[in-house]
Formats: sequence, C-alpha cells, structure tokens
Amino acid sequence: MDYENKPKGYYDNVRLEMLQFLPHDAKVILDVGCGNGAFAEIIKEQNNAEVWGIELMEEHAKEAQKKLDKVFIGKCEDFIESLPDKYFDVIYCNDVLEHLVDPYHVINILKKKLSKKGKIISSLPNVRFFKTFMGVLIKKDWKYEYYGVMDRTHLRFFTKKSIRDMYEDLGFEVLEHKGINRSKSIKPYLFHTLTLFTQLDMQYLQFATVAQIVNEK
Repeated sequence: MDYENKPKGYYDNVRLEMLQFLPHDAKVILDVGCGNGAFAEIIKEQNNAEVWGIELMEEHAKEAQKKLDKVFIGKCEDFIESLPDKYFDVIYCNDVLEHLVDPYHVINILKKKLSKKGKIISSLPNVRFFKTFMGVLIKKDWKYEYYGVMDRTHLRFFTKKSIRDMYEDLGFEVLEHKGINRSKSIKPYLFHTLTLFTQLDMQYLQFATVAQIVNEK
C-alpha cells in the first residue's frame, strides 16, 4: 500500500471537528490510526484521560509515543485482540476503517474492548460525495488519488446508509450520525434542485458516527 506518498500533514491532522462527539466523562480512550498523536494529545488534555494509540507508520507512531500513555506500532489487526476487554470508554476510528480488509471484523473485536457504556466514534469518507459521484456518473471514471474519498489506499467504500447498517448489523445503536466537512461549492445545491433535495448526503465529504453496544450488561 502506498502510505508513504501522502501530502504533508496527513499523519498529524488534528480532527477538531471530531472533538464534539467526545463524552466529557470518557477517561480511557483508544485512538486507532493515531498518526503522530496530535489529535489524541488534545483528547488526553481535554478529558484528563488515559489515551492509547495504534499507528501503522513507525515514524509517526514514535512521535505519538512521546505524547500518549501507550502506542502500538503496526496494523491494528495485529494488536486489537490482545487489548484489555471492557476497558475503553471511547474508541476513535477517524478515517481508518476504509483502509482495512475487513472493517466489520475489526469493529466486532473492538466491541469487546468497550466499557459498559463505551462508544465507538468514527469518521468515514462518503463515496456519494458529489465530486466522486459526478466523476462516475458524468465522466464515467473511477480514478484513484493520493488522498481524499478516492485515496488509493482505500479498500472499502461507504455511504451514509451503509455506515449505519454496518454498526446496526454488528449489534450497535447509532446515537449520532451526521455529515461533516460540507462542501462550499454551489454545485451540490444545483443538483439538489433537480432531485427535490432528496440527496443532501452528497454535499458531505465524510460522515461522523457515534455508536454504542445495544443492551450491554
């Protein structure tokens, strides 16, 4: 996989828009795909929390180790089984699941690692984002790029509906599910007038989701 040729700042991206979903009382947190730990460090300070991370890229993971309580270096699939059960109040997966061969299997394992009221919080790119959609519909193209929805390292693609379905099929209740990073272009609005505003999901680059296990005792 071509993880080396990412634009500058890719691995130190601070996802401030994802902080709004963090419960104030979360005290033990896992950040899967933590990069250099910039986002997780903010979480640690904001909640005075114990924060662990998993990061594929060694260079960035070593930076994260300076900031977080514990960081595993390598593929998340290599470590999640050995994580303590019922331990984490929140598990963040910001733009991670789309890179996995089997995100459903990974989430099913992470489910066991959540505390009684623990939550998985994820950000996933929207394959129905208007630029991607128009590329397929009008240009008849499916072109991979170095980053974005069509990142060449993406193995799975999601829509607003399929994200919700994934969590619910795995035994979660979806508490929040909303579009983030809305396009500032007027093009989606022009399209909406033709579709009677029934395709509003197309204006969002990503969808953020908060899910909690159903009837966990």
